[in-house]
Amino acid sequence: VKVLIEGKRRARILRYLPGEEFFQVEYEVIEETVASSVETDALVREVRSTFEHYLKLNRQIPPEMLATVEGIDDPSRLADTIVVHLTSIKLEDRQGILELLDPVARLERLYQLMQGEIEIMQVEKRIRTRVKKQMERSQKEYYLNEQMQAIQRELGDKDEFRAELVDLEKKIKTKPAISKEALEKSRRELKKLQMMSPMSAEVTVIRNYLDWISILPWGKKTQESFDLVRAEQILEEDHYGLDKIKERIIEHLAVQALSKKLTGPILCFVGPPGTGKTSLARSVARATGREFVRQSLGGVRDEAEIRGHRRTYIGAMPGKIIQSLKKAGTDNPVFLLDEIDKMSSDFRGDPASALLEVLDPEQNHVFNDHYMDLDYDLSDVLFITTANSLSGIPLPLQDRMEIIELSSYTEFEKLNIALRYLCPRQKEKCGLVDREVSLTEGAIRTLINHYTREAGVRNLEREIASILRKIARKAARGELDGAVRVTGRDVPQYLGVPKHRVNRKERDDQVGLANGLAVTGVGGELLQVEVSVVQGTGKLMRTGRMGEVMQEASEAALTYVRSRASRLG
Repeated sequence: VKVLIEGKRRARILRYLPGEEFFQVEYEVIEETVASSVETDALVREVRSTFEHYLKLNRQIPPEMLATVEGIDDPSRLADTIVVHLTSIKLEDRQGILELLDPVARLERLYQLMQGEIEIMQVEKRIRTRVKKQMERSQKEYYLNEQMQAIQRELGDKDEFRAELVDLEKKIKTKPAISKEALEKSRRELKKLQMMSPMSAEVTVIRNYLDWISILPWGKKTQESFDLVRAEQILEEDHYGLDKIKERIIEHLAVQALSKKLTGPILCFVGPPGTGKTSLARSVARATGREFVRQSLGGVRDEAEIRGHRRTYIGAMPGKIIQSLKKAGTDNPVFLLDEIDKMSSDFRGDPASALLEVLDPEQNHVFNDHYMDLDYDLSDVLFITTANSLSGIPLPLQDRMEIIELSSYTEFEKLNIALRYLCPRQKEKCGLVDREVSLTEGAIRTLINHYTREAGVRNLEREIASILRKIARKAARGELDGAVRVTGRDVPQYLGVPKHRVNRKERDDQVGLANGLAVTGVGGELLQVEVSVVQGTGKLMRTGRMGEVMQEASEAALTYVRSRASRLG
């Protein structure tokens, strides 16, 4: 509902009358009288002229209003008629004009407001004009650029596009062992490209796909070395100890040398961190003369990471297997799948299930990536996987691999690794190769027993590096005189108070104290189990954070004691 109210005369409220449904008042009419004068007539003309100027700037007011205003001579009515159409004036200013009883004063106030509005509108018009000109200029430049690009395309880009297609076709055809399926598919895609405009959105997708087909090795292989003596020497150079592991790797290579193809399951190195699993795989690549590629699977939870995305998705790419083969440039690299136990799964799929096909020698000769949608032969790839524990690897995946466990290093092995590998490597990193700096066996043993507690040698290398850095700082300041020989007694000066103490066997047997053995993630530990008997109801109280196996052991011990209680008194 719209209600149009027209004000006829001004009135002043005298008092409000009681009423619940609407306002009711007593009022007195205000008589408006205007004394005609030359000044008043001049003001009326000026207001009309200003309103005409206002109308030209404000297109929202109908032009007929000018004729209406021209026919009004009464100053009071003229002011009241014009102020209605000044839509941008604030409510407070409108109320102020309503309350001005003197028509001349009202006209003067209206004249001021219109002048202010006209100035603002003129500034706005200038801004609009400037912006419009800038937009027209930029649109003109854009149009001319588009025309120029179209002319360039007509002149030369089409030929360049065709030359690129010919080059792609040549690359694909020259691949020595590309499959018939891949060749047929690439021909079909090239035909599509030839019929398309170079500016089509689908051109980029097809071109990327053909690029991947042309980049993949397709039967290109590196010449393998089957010299087992050299392979043994390389493994001995790179790693100390690990005799059973080295023997198994040499056997694996020997079978390959005789059969001239990969046979048997995929090797999986399982062991604590820092025991040399990844570096063993690098050594295998060096011993066989193959290229080496590594793919970390830690945190991978999308099946498409292994099998690739379908080409219907924006930004689709092949999976990590195909990408790594492109990086290696050969069909027979040593492919390390690192941290295979750290994969997870979610609503996007299970990457461990996707790896079943990759790591199965019976299936991986026809591995099908979702992006490529072609069968690719992975049977010549020597896959090696690593894991910290078997608990994170699904059983079907374990079944595809031969598990080789790397146990923690003994103190003697750590000592030799530190002297042969870690110290020389850290001396080179710290810039101390030309200086006589050495760590004695005693210093290394102190680091092993009192500053590290681990299965591998990573922390041991860090502690060695920390000592050598402090020596390097002295050398940089010129405070190093002659040779530096760090002994076991000197280690606390460099590394502070020892972090661990070595467990020692109790010399004398004591009642209630037994020595136990435990296997932990950092190697073997000697445990001292203490027992005290107090009066009670015969219950067994355990202290500390005991695992389930320890709890079972304590129950078994108590059962044994109870079974012998009568005999022992």
